[in-house]
Amino acid sequence: MKISQDELIAVLAKFNPWWRKEPIPDLPTWRRAAFHELFTWVFAPPAPRAVLLSGARQIGKTTLLLQVINKLLSDGIQPANILYATFDHPIIKLVGIDAVLEAWRAREPKAGGIEYLFLDEAQFIRDWGTWVKHQVDFNKNRRIIFTGSAMPLIQENQESGVGRWHTIRLTTLSFYEYLQLKKLQLPPLPKLNSLNDLFKWSDHEFYQVMEMADSYVGHFHEYLVRGGFPQTALVESINQAQRLLRDDIIDKVLKRDMTALFGVRRILELEQTFLYLCLHDGGILDMPDLCGNLSVKRPTAQHFIDLLEATHLIYRLQPFGYGKDILRGKFKIYMADAAIAPAVLLKGKSTLDDPASLGVATETAVFKHLYAHLYPKNIRFTYWRSSKEFEVDLIAEMGDQIVPFEVKYRSQHTGARNLKGLLELCQKKSLSRAYVITKSLNDFGLWNPSSIHTTNIMRIPAPLLCYWMGQAELNQDMS
Repeated sequence: MKISQDELIAVLAKFNPWWRKEPIPDLPTWRRAAFHELFTWVFAPPAPRAVLLSGARQIGKTTLLLQVINKLLSDGIQPANILYATFDHPIIKLVGIDAVLEAWRAREPKAGGIEYLFLDEAQFIRDWGTWVKHQVDFNKNRRIIFTGSAMPLIQENQESGVGRWHTIRLTTLSFYEYLQLKKLQLPPLPKLNSLNDLFKWSDHEFYQVMEMADSYVGHFHEYLVRGGFPQTALVESINQAQRLLRDDIIDKVLKRDMTALFGVRRILELEQTFLYLCLHDGGILDMPDLCGNLSVKRPTAQHFIDLLEATHLIYRLQPFGYGKDILRGKFKIYMADAAIAPAVLLKGKSTLDDPASLGVATETAVFKHLYAHLYPKNIRFTYWRSSKEFEVDLIAEMGDQIVPFEVKYRSQHTGARNLKGLLELCQKKSLSRAYVITKSLNDFGLWNPSSIHTTNIMRIPAPLLCYWMGQAELNQDMS
């Protein structure tokens, strides 16, 4: 099929209104936390690299690109030197990157200065890795910014990508971003420079925040079941939000992207595998049980799980340790957003009435917030299980430093009887600090159990932790 250059120029012109000196339509003024890092790498990159913005479908990658373009234009960059193209578009996907660049320059002659290429859904560019590598190595007058909803972008081109691109991994909205997007007016909470600051607080400071935070709890619960995708945050009802999440985001990944990008044909078995993982969100993956229940062979199930992680629908955590500990251990699975499992399982708001389901959703949200904040710092996340089957939900490994997080989202106050795994790990490793994520706002403050004297344990209500983690992302000031 032959596409003329005039046809291609007409398509590109629609995506690049600045060529006609027109504003970008319907562009939100509110910016996600990742905007600062992305714009820095576009405008004044710390190293000569391309930028990969990766994340799930409908997570806000395109909006971020357009906001960066808008900022470049307002800073005086020539419109002719900025190209946006989405390779999700059938015509652009068909003609390929070289034809797109030729059409761009046929429509807009090059002005002086740097050229900026914003390439959306770049996984559809043929041999994209080789092309980006060549551009970075030999075309120093171009800045390449590309997005991907699927991770063959990284996994299949890891070697050629070393030193060629900087990856910014975008998660779903944080609780703080969700509140900002919905423009909710709530009592302002104090800012933290670090979670370590809490260990210096007085009893009066804890009490003040408990009182101020009361109005946040209901919004946090709605956030858990509505989801952190920008579209789902803004629709009227939770049922509509979950239907949108299920039909417009998850189904497109499972039924379209898996076929187009990975050649998956056994879609029903893939869907069943994903459903099984939704039923076990936050749990340790039992492959024999999965294979036996779904009647799929282990290599097939393993391949499906790899693909679900590649398309940003799940996260996997290894067990804490090294060598044989990891090889013999099982992965722990988290959904990419707390609302995914309730949406797929058609739970509606019933999650909020089921303490077990609400606890799972909270643990998933806590992990995502910690991951989003600490991932750029190359911090490794694991979980821990003792020989007595006691468990610690999350461990952040920062070099030689180990910081555990245990989620206990229950009505009663947390005590030593509920935290045997955490206390055992703290004692075994002589840890200086640990965190327990709680439900009640009254369950907030420093706790020094009599069984260990070396560890300071901070109890933090989940809405506050997620708020502060998201706020820190936006303010770029939390260690």
